[in-house]
Amino acid sequence: MAIPKVCGIETEYGIIVRGADASPVVSSTLLINSYLGRHQKLIGWDFGDEHPGNDARGFAHDGYDPEVDIHLVNTVLTNGARYYVDHAHPEISTPECVDAHEVVVYDRAAEEIVRRSMKLANDNLPSGAELIIYKNNSDGKGNSYGCHENYLVDRNTPFARLAAEITTHFVTRQIFCGAGKVGCETSRHDDSVAFQISQRADFFEEEVGLETTIKRPIVNTRDEPHCDPAKYRRLHVIVGDANMSECATFLKVGTTSIVLAMIEDEVLEHIGYLAHPVPAIRQVSRDTSLQKTVLLDSGLCATALEVQWSLLEAAQKYSMSHGLGSVGELVGQRILSEWEQVLTRLENDVDSVADVVDWVAKRRIVDGYAQRHSIAPNDSRLKAIDFQYHDMREEKSLALRAGLRVIVDPDDAERAMTQPPESTRAYFRGTCLQRWPESVVAANWDSVVFDTKDEALTRIPMMEPLRGTRALTEGLFARAKTPADLIALLADLDTGF
Repeated sequence: MAIPKVCGIETEYGIIVRGADASPVVSSTLLINSYLGRHQKLIGWDFGDEHPGNDARGFAHDGYDPEVDIHLVNTVLTNGARYYVDHAHPEISTPECVDAHEVVVYDRAAEEIVRRSMKLANDNLPSGAELIIYKNNSDGKGNSYGCHENYLVDRNTPFARLAAEITTHFVTRQIFCGAGKVGCETSRHDDSVAFQISQRADFFEEEVGLETTIKRPIVNTRDEPHCDPAKYRRLHVIVGDANMSECATFLKVGTTSIVLAMIEDEVLEHIGYLAHPVPAIRQVSRDTSLQKTVLLDSGLCATALEVQWSLLEAAQKYSMSHGLGSVGELVGQRILSEWEQVLTRLENDVDSVADVVDWVAKRRIVDGYAQRHSIAPNDSRLKAIDFQYHDMREEKSLALRAGLRVIVDPDDAERAMTQPPESTRAYFRGTCLQRWPESVVAANWDSVVFDTKDEALTRIPMMEPLRGTRALTEGLFARAKTPADLIALLADLDTGF
């Protein structure tokens, strides 16, 4: 049976400073430090277990450098998340979540953390200067930054089959989780593309590979599980857009979780593979009518919508035969329902999903402005509207005025800014930071390092994503007065941690 689909999102935000001369790295550092200065102590990230050159295809790339500067600000938050400077962008990685709804809650919390960081940073800028953050994927000048997803998958599932079967979903799911973009940014600029479904589709050049910033692959092969490598993989997904729509994020993570579970349980063999995935991802992105077909390896053709219907039908059968325990039974049923609804509405009237699908909501705003002002496609004013859709300033964001359906209670998002999820090891990490911030030297996904004033530092490994939950550790925290007490209690556990 498929293992639980523990999951999360890493979002790189666009950043600019108007009215002052500041590099993206300096601006990103100011952003994060402004938040930390007000809300919590800087807890350093432990790079000891980072192995970005390991490839899921069975080899390691010697000297592979992902361009992560360990000297830049890189911290762990009390909610279990990671907040850091990556490739000259501020990035927040949500804590490990047990299902798609929890991911959306912590993605919303990340947005609020960024908004507060932005306001605090602007208080430290000279008069007339302003730091602005965008939750998008492109600077409009041919440079892209990512919104990555992560999913726990079974190490026993052959990676070659996993990559082949998930590609079909990655290429076609953009019809409901694409963020939309005015124009295109390929090396061969095409002015005939006035608007497309995905912000990221222009930037993919390979089917499978290790890179994330050049020659981007549809399926990334980084083999860095951040947990027990004998049992698990972490599928690092770089093909998605950053969504402003909570529903789109829910569908993106939820449908992918179910498809991965089906792959593990070997029930997707009858779903056709794409004959040419790289051209197909761009073709789908540029077909806002959803009527054009892509070629399957069988020689048949299908629209992206038809492919998604096939995947949904397979998921519905899977639900009846295997259950949806790996994605959360109740959440899984909700995913199936939302999936069917969005496909039905896309099939009958694309504009009807403007409350759920970012690219449709954005296109409606762009088209309305163009018609009112008689503006030609690819006009710079329309590209400015594209950016403003993703503006994190509440008073400027067009996404907040687009009528997108909200599924996260604001109180839950507020609480998630500081409190970790109770369902994964993030609870242990976050609670350690809350209880003993002065004693935590560093942390990462699979360990917390304490300084108990003994001769050596003490590392507590957390190799199981579903241990360290509130249910398993609340009693330990209640009994422990100090980090030394906690370490002693953990040492007494027969089952380990």
